[in-house]
Amino acid sequence: MSESPRIFLVSDATGETVEKVTGAALVQFPSVRPRVKSFSKVRTTAEVRSIVERAKEENAFISYTLADVELRNTMQEVTDAMGVASADVIGALMVRLSGHLGSPPLMKAGVSTTLNEEYFRRVEAVEFAVKNDDGQEPRNLFKADLILVGVSRTSKTPLSTYLAHKGWKVANVPLVPDVPTPKELLEVDQAKVFCLIIDPQTLVRIRQERLKHLGMPPDSAYGLRENVMRELRWVEEFFASHPHWPVIN
Repeated sequence: MSESPRIFLVSDATGETVEKVTGAALVQFPSVRPRVKSFSKVRTTAEVRSIVERAKEENAFISYTLADVELRNTMQEVTDAMGVASADVIGALMVRLSGHLGSPPLMKAGVSTTLNEEYFRRVEAVEFAVKNDDGQEPRNLFKADLILVGVSRTSKTPLSTYLAHKGWKVANVPLVPDVPTPKELLEVDQAKVFCLIIDPQTLVRIRQERLKHLGMPPDSAYGLRENVMRELRWVEEFFASHPHWPVIN
């Protein structure tokens, strides 16, 4: 089996911009699952050279945002010299904007990351989503803005993470036949609860991929169509017993 392609994200600030831009581009390659490593707050040319050397060794692609002119020039020179594939995700844009606007950019690292109330609210929401993923802390359901419920592999975690980046504190709770749901789920404000459902064919495919990723046999009960159908019938009945919970496919 060939190794997953590697991508290095390099920034002289927090790395939020290069992560979002590169992530948006990677969405267009759904069949590829690269290993991504971030290098934030890179402030010296020595650090840049070290990262490029490592990228050369690991055959990694470098995606970078370096506001500092010296660092950006070093990155361009060293990657060219060592034959490392790279992309400056906003440098070209700044140059073109500068020409059009008739004004030079500040060239100051991290100028776009304002540590205001909104920023800290999003950070807190992301931390909340991580700590309350997969029903880890039922007692925290009372602190959540939204609660997602559904059987395994209905995208509860990805959706929780996405909403957290929008500033919502989201917890998610897995629903499993014959396993009691946490009592807190029925004690919280029921308007916070949203149910996730998915068509059987898609769920079987997703679970089979999960089994493959874990190195488990494809005929494991978790991914068998008849078991998936049984779970979905059960969860539909469970949702029907709570008609005030919206159900989203």
